Amino acid sequence: MTDTIPTEPALERTRGFRWGQVPSVRGLGLTADAAEPAPDLGAIASFTGTFKGTGFNTIFRPQDFAVTPTPLPNPTHGPDDNILELNLTEETLSFSPALGSIPNRGMVQGDVFLNGIPYRQIINDVSDPTQPVGIHFEPGVWLSVPPTTAPAEGATLVRMASIPHGTTIEAQGTSFLVTGGPVIKPVDITPFPIGNPGRRIRFPSQDVNDTGTFRVPQDLTSFIAAGTITKDILDNPNLIIKNRADAQNITSTTVIVINTNPNDPLFGDPNDPLFGGGTDNIAFLLGDKTATAPNANAIQMTAIFWIETVSEQITVPACSPDQPVIVQGNASAGNPVASFAVSPATEITADTQIDVTYTQIQYTQTVFLNFNGLTWPHVSVATLVPNDPIPITL
Repeated sequence: MTDTIPTEPALERTRGFRWGQVPSVRGLGLTADAAEPAPDLGAIASFTGTFKGTGFNTIFRPQDFAVTPTPLPNPTHGPDDNILELNLTEETLSFSPALGSIPNRGMVQGDVFLNGIPYRQIINDVSDPTQPVGIHFEPGVWLSVPPTTAPAEGATLVRMASIPHGTTIEAQGTSFLVTGGPVIKPVDITPFPIGNPGRRIRFPSQDVNDTGTFRVPQDLTSFIAAGTITKDILDNPNLIIKNRADAQNITSTTVIVINTNPNDPLFGDPNDPLFGGGTDNIAFLLGDKTATAPNANAIQMTAIFWIETVSEQITVPACSPDQPVIVQGNASAGNPVASFAVSPATEITADTQIDVTYTQIQYTQTVFLNFNGLTWPHVSVATLVPNDPIPITL
Protein backbone atom coordinates (compact mmCIF):
# COMPACT_ATOMS: atom_id res chain seq x y z
CA MET A 1 0.00 0.00 0.00
CA THR A 2 1.40 3.41 -0.93
CA ASP A 3 1.82 6.27 1.50
CA THR A 4 -0.59 9.17 1.73
CA ILE A 5 -1.22 10.53 -1.75
CA PRO A 6 -1.54 14.19 -2.74
CA THR A 7 -5.15 15.30 -2.52
CA GLU A 8 -7.10 17.30 -5.07
CA PRO A 9 -10.78 18.06 -5.64
CA ALA A 10 -12.89 15.16 -6.85
CA LEU A 11 -14.17 17.29 -9.70
CA GLU A 12 -12.86 20.69 -10.72
CA ARG A 13 -15.62 23.17 -9.97
CA THR A 14 -15.76 26.94 -10.36
CA ARG A 15 -14.53 28.47 -7.13
CA GLY A 16 -17.43 29.44 -4.91
CA PHE A 17 -20.02 27.44 -6.91
CA ARG A 18 -23.17 26.84 -4.92
CA TRP A 19 -26.37 25.43 -6.38
CA GLY A 20 -29.39 27.74 -6.15
CA GLN A 21 -32.69 28.80 -7.68
CA VAL A 22 -32.83 31.34 -10.48
CA PRO A 23 -34.98 34.21 -9.13
CA SER A 24 -38.46 34.13 -10.63
CA VAL A 25 -38.72 37.91 -10.27
CA ARG A 26 -35.98 40.37 -11.16
CA GLY A 27 -36.21 44.11 -10.68
CA LEU A 28 -39.55 45.86 -10.14
CA GLY A 29 -38.68 46.13 -6.47
CA LEU A 30 -40.14 42.67 -5.77
CA THR A 31 -38.49 40.12 -3.52
CA ALA A 32 -36.61 37.31 -5.26
CA ASP A 33 -37.17 33.68 -4.35
CA ALA A 34 -35.75 32.87 -0.93
CA ALA A 35 -32.71 30.58 -0.93
CA GLU A 36 -33.51 27.07 0.24
CA PRO A 37 -31.36 25.72 3.08
CA ALA A 38 -29.10 22.84 2.11
CA PRO A 39 -31.11 19.60 2.42
CA ASP A 40 -29.96 16.85 4.74
CA LEU A 41 -27.30 14.59 3.21
CA GLY A 42 -28.39 11.63 5.32
CA ALA A 43 -26.19 8.55 5.04
CA ILE A 44 -23.74 10.15 2.60
CA ALA A 45 -22.76 12.94 5.03
CA SER A 46 -19.58 10.97 5.84
CA PHE A 47 -18.46 11.19 2.20
CA THR A 48 -15.93 13.98 2.76
CA GLY A 49 -12.31 14.40 1.71
CA THR A 50 -10.24 11.66 0.12
CA PHE A 51 -10.11 7.97 0.98
CA LYS A 52 -7.49 5.44 -0.09
CA GLY A 53 -7.45 1.69 0.08
CA THR A 54 -6.99 -1.76 -1.37
CA GLY A 55 -9.30 -4.30 -2.94
CA PHE A 56 -9.91 -7.04 -5.47
CA ASN A 57 -11.57 -7.00 -8.88
CA THR A 58 -12.82 -9.86 -11.06
CA ILE A 59 -14.16 -9.58 -14.61
CA PHE A 60 -14.84 -12.06 -17.39
CA ARG A 61 -13.79 -10.14 -20.51
CA PRO A 62 -15.32 -11.10 -23.87
CA GLN A 63 -12.82 -12.39 -26.42
CA ASP A 64 -13.02 -12.84 -30.17
CA PHE A 65 -10.22 -15.38 -30.25
CA ALA A 66 -9.94 -15.37 -34.04
CA VAL A 67 -9.48 -11.60 -34.30
CA THR A 68 -8.11 -10.18 -31.04
CA PRO A 69 -6.81 -13.03 -28.86
CA THR A 70 -5.21 -12.13 -25.53
CA PRO A 71 -1.57 -13.30 -25.53
CA LEU A 72 -0.90 -15.70 -22.64
CA PRO A 73 2.37 -17.31 -21.57
CA ASN A 74 1.06 -20.89 -21.18
CA PRO A 75 -0.87 -23.12 -23.60
CA THR A 76 -4.59 -22.80 -22.94
CA HIS A 77 -7.60 -25.08 -22.75
CA GLY A 78 -11.31 -24.54 -22.25
CA PRO A 79 -13.78 -22.09 -23.87
CA ASP A 80 -11.98 -19.24 -25.65
CA ASP A 81 -14.89 -16.77 -25.74
CA ASN A 82 -13.76 -15.05 -22.53
CA ILE A 83 -10.79 -14.17 -20.35
CA LEU A 84 -11.11 -14.04 -16.55
CA GLU A 85 -9.08 -11.04 -15.37
CA LEU A 86 -8.16 -10.82 -11.69
CA ASN A 87 -6.80 -7.61 -10.19
CA LEU A 88 -5.33 -6.78 -6.82
CA THR A 89 -6.18 -3.10 -6.58
CA GLU A 90 -5.28 0.22 -5.01
CA GLU A 91 -8.02 2.81 -5.01
CA THR A 92 -8.53 6.51 -4.41
CA LEU A 93 -12.05 7.79 -3.79
CA SER A 94 -12.26 11.56 -3.43
CA PHE A 95 -15.28 13.72 -2.64
CA SER A 96 -15.95 17.40 -3.35
CA PRO A 97 -18.00 19.66 -1.05
CA ALA A 98 -21.76 19.17 -1.14
CA LEU A 99 -23.60 20.97 -3.95
CA GLY A 100 -26.27 22.44 -1.67
CA SER A 101 -29.95 22.79 -2.49
CA ILE A 102 -30.73 21.32 -5.94
CA PRO A 103 -34.29 22.20 -7.00
CA ASN A 104 -36.33 19.52 -8.77
CA ARG A 105 -39.61 20.89 -10.16
CA GLY A 106 -42.79 18.87 -9.71
CA MET A 107 -45.98 18.54 -11.71
CA VAL A 108 -48.03 16.07 -9.65
CA GLN A 109 -46.50 17.13 -6.35
CA GLY A 110 -44.70 20.24 -5.18
CA ASP A 111 -41.04 20.94 -5.81
CA VAL A 112 -38.43 18.91 -3.92
CA PHE A 113 -34.85 19.85 -3.15
CA LEU A 114 -31.99 17.37 -3.44
CA ASN A 115 -28.42 17.60 -2.23
CA GLY A 116 -25.42 15.96 -3.81
CA ILE A 117 -21.73 15.16 -3.42
CA PRO A 118 -19.52 14.91 -6.53
CA TYR A 119 -16.90 12.18 -6.40
CA ARG A 120 -14.09 10.66 -8.42
CA GLN A 121 -12.92 7.06 -8.21
CA ILE A 122 -9.57 5.88 -9.58
CA ILE A 123 -8.48 2.24 -9.40
CA ASN A 124 -5.09 0.78 -10.33
CA ASP A 125 -4.14 -2.86 -10.78
CA VAL A 126 -1.18 -3.56 -8.45
CA SER A 127 -0.92 -7.32 -8.93
CA ASP A 128 2.67 -6.42 -9.85
CA PRO A 129 3.41 -3.58 -7.41
CA THR A 130 6.30 -2.39 -9.58
CA GLN A 131 4.03 -1.87 -12.58
CA PRO A 132 0.67 -0.37 -11.55
CA VAL A 133 -1.87 -0.19 -14.35
CA GLY A 134 -4.93 2.08 -14.40
CA ILE A 135 -8.08 -0.02 -14.83
CA HIS A 136 -10.94 2.25 -13.74
CA PHE A 137 -11.83 5.95 -13.77
CA GLU A 138 -15.28 7.06 -12.63
CA PRO A 139 -16.62 10.57 -12.08
CA GLY A 140 -20.06 10.83 -10.57
CA VAL A 141 -22.43 12.28 -8.00
CA TRP A 142 -24.07 10.83 -4.91
CA LEU A 143 -27.54 12.31 -4.36
CA SER A 144 -29.72 12.54 -1.27
CA VAL A 145 -33.42 12.56 -2.24
CA PRO A 146 -36.09 13.53 0.32
CA PRO A 147 -39.32 11.57 0.84
CA THR A 148 -41.91 12.16 -1.89
CA THR A 149 -45.66 11.63 -2.32
CA ALA A 150 -45.61 11.14 -6.10
CA PRO A 151 -44.15 8.59 -6.14
CA ALA A 152 -44.83 7.46 -2.58
CA GLU A 153 -41.25 6.79 -1.46
CA GLY A 154 -39.24 7.49 1.65
CA ALA A 155 -35.84 9.15 1.63
CA THR A 156 -33.50 7.56 -0.92
CA LEU A 157 -29.91 7.76 -2.08
CA VAL A 158 -28.71 7.71 -5.67
CA ARG A 159 -25.32 7.05 -7.23
CA MET A 160 -24.93 8.51 -10.72
CA ALA A 161 -21.75 7.45 -12.51
CA SER A 162 -20.03 7.51 -15.90
CA ILE A 163 -17.54 4.83 -16.92
CA PRO A 164 -15.31 5.57 -19.96
CA HIS A 165 -15.92 2.11 -21.46
CA GLY A 166 -19.23 3.61 -22.61
CA THR A 167 -21.64 2.93 -19.74
CA THR A 168 -23.55 5.21 -17.41
CA ILE A 169 -25.42 4.07 -14.32
CA GLU A 170 -28.10 5.47 -12.07
CA ALA A 171 -28.59 3.32 -8.99
CA GLN A 172 -31.12 4.17 -6.29
CA GLY A 173 -31.53 2.71 -2.82
CA THR A 174 -31.93 3.21 0.90
CA SER A 175 -29.80 3.17 4.03
CA PHE A 176 -30.00 2.05 7.63
CA LEU A 177 -27.81 2.15 10.75
CA VAL A 178 -26.72 -0.88 12.78
CA THR A 179 -24.75 -1.25 15.98
CA GLY A 180 -21.45 -3.02 15.53
CA GLY A 181 -19.88 -4.28 12.34
CA PRO A 182 -21.39 -5.18 8.97
CA VAL A 183 -23.03 -8.43 7.90
CA ILE A 184 -21.22 -9.30 4.67
CA LYS A 185 -22.78 -12.17 2.74
CA PRO A 186 -21.02 -14.22 0.02
CA VAL A 187 -21.01 -13.21 -3.64
CA ASP A 188 -20.59 -15.59 -6.59
CA ILE A 189 -18.74 -14.66 -9.80
CA THR A 190 -19.89 -17.79 -11.69
CA PRO A 191 -21.68 -16.99 -15.00
CA PHE A 192 -25.14 -18.29 -15.88
CA PRO A 193 -27.51 -18.37 -18.88
CA ILE A 194 -29.27 -15.03 -19.41
CA GLY A 195 -32.37 -14.95 -17.22
CA ASN A 196 -31.47 -18.09 -15.25
CA PRO A 197 -29.18 -17.28 -12.29
CA GLY A 198 -30.04 -20.61 -10.68
CA ARG A 199 -28.02 -22.49 -13.30
CA ARG A 200 -24.38 -21.57 -12.74
CA ILE A 201 -21.74 -22.61 -15.29
CA ARG A 202 -18.20 -22.78 -13.89
CA PHE A 203 -15.23 -22.19 -16.16
CA PRO A 204 -11.73 -23.72 -15.90
CA SER A 205 -10.36 -20.23 -15.15
CA GLN A 206 -12.13 -20.39 -11.77
CA ASP A 207 -9.75 -23.17 -10.69
CA VAL A 208 -6.89 -21.32 -8.98
CA ASN A 209 -4.53 -24.28 -9.41
CA ASP A 210 -4.97 -24.55 -13.19
CA THR A 211 -2.15 -22.63 -14.90
CA GLY A 212 -3.34 -23.28 -18.46
CA THR A 213 -6.67 -21.48 -18.61
CA PHE A 214 -7.90 -18.30 -20.25
CA ARG A 215 -7.09 -16.12 -17.25
CA VAL A 216 -4.94 -13.11 -16.37
CA PRO A 217 -2.74 -13.93 -14.51
CA GLN A 218 -2.60 -17.57 -15.56
CA ASP A 219 -0.30 -18.77 -12.79
CA LEU A 220 -1.64 -17.86 -9.34
CA THR A 221 0.99 -19.78 -7.35
CA SER A 222 2.59 -16.70 -5.77
CA PHE A 223 -0.80 -15.16 -4.97
CA ILE A 224 -2.00 -18.38 -3.33
CA ALA A 225 1.18 -18.47 -1.21
CA ALA A 226 0.66 -14.84 -0.20
CA GLY A 227 -3.02 -15.44 0.58
CA THR A 228 -4.13 -12.64 -1.76
CA ILE A 229 -5.93 -14.78 -4.36
CA THR A 230 -7.01 -18.18 -3.07
CA LYS A 231 -9.71 -20.71 -3.91
CA ASP A 232 -11.91 -19.34 -1.12
CA ILE A 233 -11.44 -15.75 -2.29
CA LEU A 234 -12.20 -16.57 -5.92
CA ASP A 235 -15.30 -18.49 -4.80
CA ASN A 236 -16.35 -15.48 -2.69
CA PRO A 237 -14.50 -12.16 -3.21
CA ASN A 238 -16.48 -10.64 -0.32
CA LEU A 239 -14.33 -12.78 1.98
CA ILE A 240 -11.58 -10.15 1.66
CA ILE A 241 -13.65 -7.36 3.16
CA LYS A 242 -15.39 -9.67 5.65
CA ASN A 243 -12.06 -10.87 7.07
CA ARG A 244 -10.96 -7.25 7.42
CA ALA A 245 -14.13 -6.18 9.24
CA ASP A 246 -14.12 -9.26 11.49
CA ALA A 247 -10.59 -8.40 12.64
CA GLN A 248 -11.55 -4.86 13.67
CA ASN A 249 -13.53 -3.23 16.46
CA ILE A 250 -16.34 -1.58 14.51
CA THR A 251 -18.79 0.20 16.80
CA SER A 252 -21.45 1.24 14.25
CA THR A 253 -22.18 0.81 10.55
CA THR A 254 -24.30 2.79 8.11
CA VAL A 255 -25.43 0.47 5.31
CA ILE A 256 -26.29 1.81 1.84
CA VAL A 257 -27.88 -0.62 -0.62
CA ILE A 258 -28.30 0.56 -4.22
CA ASN A 259 -29.45 -1.07 -7.45
CA THR A 260 -30.05 0.15 -10.98
CA ASN A 261 -33.28 -1.92 -10.95
CA PRO A 262 -34.17 -2.55 -7.30
CA ASN A 263 -37.35 -4.58 -7.90
CA ASP A 264 -35.86 -6.85 -10.57
CA PRO A 265 -36.87 -10.41 -9.61
CA LEU A 266 -33.49 -11.75 -10.82
CA PHE A 267 -30.90 -9.37 -9.37
CA GLY A 268 -32.91 -7.18 -7.01
CA ASP A 269 -35.69 -7.43 -4.45
CA PRO A 270 -39.07 -7.99 -6.15
CA ASN A 271 -40.75 -6.62 -3.00
CA ASP A 272 -38.76 -3.38 -3.10
CA PRO A 273 -41.15 -0.48 -3.82
CA LEU A 274 -38.41 1.60 -5.45
CA PHE A 275 -38.26 1.99 -9.20
CA GLY A 276 -36.31 4.08 -11.69
CA GLY A 277 -32.64 4.19 -12.51
CA GLY A 278 -30.86 1.91 -14.93
CA THR A 279 -27.79 1.50 -17.12
CA ASP A 280 -27.11 2.84 -20.59
CA ASN A 281 -24.46 1.63 -23.04
CA ILE A 282 -22.89 2.83 -26.27
CA ALA A 283 -23.67 1.04 -29.54
CA PHE A 284 -20.46 -1.01 -29.49
CA LEU A 285 -21.40 -2.58 -26.16
CA LEU A 286 -24.97 -3.28 -27.27
CA GLY A 287 -23.79 -4.87 -30.52
CA ASP A 288 -27.05 -4.15 -32.35
CA LYS A 289 -30.18 -2.07 -31.83
CA THR A 290 -31.90 -4.76 -29.79
CA ALA A 291 -28.76 -5.93 -27.95
CA THR A 292 -29.43 -9.52 -29.08
CA ALA A 293 -25.73 -10.03 -29.95
CA PRO A 294 -23.89 -7.71 -27.56
CA ASN A 295 -20.16 -7.25 -27.28
CA ALA A 296 -20.58 -6.63 -23.53
CA ASN A 297 -23.90 -5.19 -22.44
CA ALA A 298 -23.86 -3.90 -18.84
CA ILE A 299 -27.47 -4.65 -17.96
CA GLN A 300 -27.51 -3.99 -14.22
CA MET A 301 -25.41 -2.94 -11.23
CA THR A 302 -25.99 -3.60 -7.57
CA ALA A 303 -23.79 -2.47 -4.68
CA ILE A 304 -23.61 -2.31 -0.90
CA PHE A 305 -21.56 0.35 0.88
CA TRP A 306 -20.73 0.01 4.57
CA ILE A 307 -19.68 3.27 6.28
CA GLU A 308 -18.10 2.09 9.51
CA THR A 309 -16.84 3.73 12.69
CA VAL A 310 -13.67 1.89 13.65
CA SER A 311 -12.27 2.10 17.17
CA GLU A 312 -8.68 1.18 17.98
CA GLN A 313 -5.74 2.06 20.21
CA ILE A 314 -2.61 3.84 19.07
CA THR A 315 0.64 4.50 20.93
CA VAL A 316 1.72 8.13 21.01
CA PRO A 317 5.47 8.63 21.54
CA ALA A 318 7.00 11.34 23.68
CA CYS A 319 6.23 14.75 22.17
CA SER A 320 5.52 18.35 23.09
CA PRO A 321 2.67 20.76 22.19
CA ASP A 322 4.80 22.47 19.57
CA GLN A 323 5.74 19.17 17.94
CA PRO A 324 2.66 17.25 16.76
CA VAL A 325 3.41 13.70 15.62
CA ILE A 326 2.05 11.38 12.94
CA VAL A 327 1.14 7.99 14.37
CA GLN A 328 0.27 4.96 12.25
CA GLY A 329 -2.83 3.05 13.22
CA ASN A 330 -3.26 -0.63 13.97
CA ALA A 331 -1.95 -2.78 11.11
CA SER A 332 -3.12 -6.14 12.47
CA ALA A 333 -6.13 -6.20 10.10
CA GLY A 334 -3.86 -5.54 7.10
CA ASN A 335 -3.88 -2.73 4.57
CA PRO A 336 -5.03 -0.03 4.35
CA VAL A 337 -3.84 1.49 7.64
CA ALA A 338 -5.16 4.81 8.95
CA SER A 339 -2.80 7.45 10.33
CA PHE A 340 -3.34 10.12 12.98
CA ALA A 341 -1.93 13.63 13.48
CA VAL A 342 -1.67 13.90 17.26
CA SER A 343 -1.39 17.35 18.84
CA PRO A 344 -0.92 17.15 22.63
CA ALA A 345 -2.05 20.03 24.85
CA THR A 346 0.76 19.25 27.31
CA GLU A 347 4.08 17.46 27.01
CA ILE A 348 3.99 13.66 26.72
CA THR A 349 7.12 12.22 28.31
CA ALA A 350 6.67 8.52 27.50
CA ASP A 351 4.79 6.23 25.15
CA THR A 352 1.08 6.64 25.85
CA GLN A 353 -1.82 4.56 24.56
CA ILE A 354 -4.98 6.39 23.54
CA ASP A 355 -8.30 5.33 22.02
CA VAL A 356 -9.17 6.75 18.59
CA THR A 357 -11.91 6.32 16.00
CA TYR A 358 -12.08 6.87 12.26
CA THR A 359 -14.45 6.39 9.33
CA GLN A 360 -13.87 3.39 7.08
CA ILE A 361 -15.69 2.66 3.80
CA GLN A 362 -16.12 -0.89 2.54
CA TYR A 363 -18.10 -1.90 -0.50
CA THR A 364 -19.02 -4.78 -2.75
CA GLN A 365 -20.30 -4.14 -6.26
CA THR A 366 -21.55 -6.47 -8.98
CA VAL A 367 -22.08 -5.41 -12.58
CA PHE A 368 -23.89 -7.96 -14.72
CA LEU A 369 -22.49 -8.16 -18.26
CA ASN A 370 -24.34 -10.00 -21.05
CA PHE A 371 -22.47 -11.56 -23.97
CA ASN A 372 -22.49 -14.86 -25.85
CA GLY A 373 -25.74 -16.01 -24.24
CA LEU A 374 -24.54 -15.74 -20.65
CA THR A 375 -24.67 -13.20 -17.83
CA TRP A 376 -21.18 -12.69 -16.39
CA PRO A 377 -20.92 -11.20 -12.86
CA HIS A 378 -18.19 -8.54 -12.63
CA VAL A 379 -17.40 -8.19 -8.91
CA SER A 380 -15.32 -5.51 -7.19
CA VAL A 381 -14.62 -5.12 -3.46
CA ALA A 382 -12.50 -2.67 -1.47
CA THR A 383 -11.71 -1.22 1.94
CA LEU A 384 -10.93 2.52 2.16
CA VAL A 385 -9.66 4.75 4.98
CA PRO A 386 -9.00 8.51 5.14
CA ASN A 387 -6.04 9.49 2.98
CA ASP A 388 -4.85 12.32 5.24
CA PRO A 389 -3.81 11.85 8.87
CA ILE A 390 -6.83 12.16 11.16
CA PRO A 391 -6.47 15.10 13.59
CA ILE A 392 -6.35 14.06 17.28
CA THR A 393 -6.08 16.69 20.02
CA LEU A 394 -5.09 15.54 23.51
